[in-house]
Amino acid sequence: MDSGDPQRRTRRPASTRAKGLRVDVVDRFGRPLSAGGLGAWLSRVAPEAVRGSVSIALLRDADVRRLNRHYRAIDRATDVLSFPRGQEPTPSPSGTYLGDIAIAMGVTRRQARSAGHAERTELRILALHGLLHLIGYDHETDAGAMGRVESRLRKKGGLPTTLIARAQSAAATGLKKPRNRPRVAKHGISQAAGNRARGGTRMNR
Repeated sequence: MDSGDPQRRTRRPASTRAKGLRVDVVDRFGRPLSAGGLGAWLSRVAPEAVRGSVSIALLRDADVRRLNRHYRAIDRATDVLSFPRGQEPTPSPSGTYLGDIAIAMGVTRRQARSAGHAERTELRILALHGLLHLIGYDHETDAGAMGRVESRLRKKGGLPTTLIARAQSAAATGLKKPRNRPRVAKHGISQAAGNRARGGTRMNR
C-alpha cells in the first residue's frame, strides 16, 4: 500500500528482484526505503535482458550538489545522476553490479509539482532514465535509441511521460532548457554522499 510518502521507512528489505534485476533503494545513510514501491516497479519495467543489481539513493539536494561539485565542477543540485560500474564486472549476491543512481529529492518534489503529477511518479521517471544510462544508453550520442527505449518502457510502467520527451517538448515550445538535467558521473557516490551505495568508475551522459 502506498503511504504517499516516498521516503517512508519499512522494516522489510527494500531490495527487490524480478526478471533478473535486483534494486536496492536507500537513503543517504544506506538505510533501506520503501519509496512507494520504486524498486519493485523498476525491476518490473526494466528491459528483459537486464541482469544484476542496482542501487538507488534518495538524497538531499545538498548531497547531490556536493556530488556535482566534486565530480563535475557544477555547484548546484540536479535531478538524477547515474554511476555505472567500471569496465570489469563487479560480483554481487544477485549477479553483476550495474551501478548507482542518485536522485535529489528536493528537485524531484519541485519537478513533480511543476508537471502536475505525484512525487512517486517523478521518482519513477528519474529512476528509469538513470537505469538506461547504467546499461549503456546515451541520449546525446545514440541517435534517439535511448528515447525510443525509454518511451516503450514508460508505457509498460504506466508513466505519463519520460525525461527525454519532457526535455524535447520544452525545447519545441521554446522554453528555457531545464537546469536540472540528468547526468552520469565518473565515480561512486558512497564517500561523497555519505551513504553505503556502491560506486562505479566510468562516466557517460
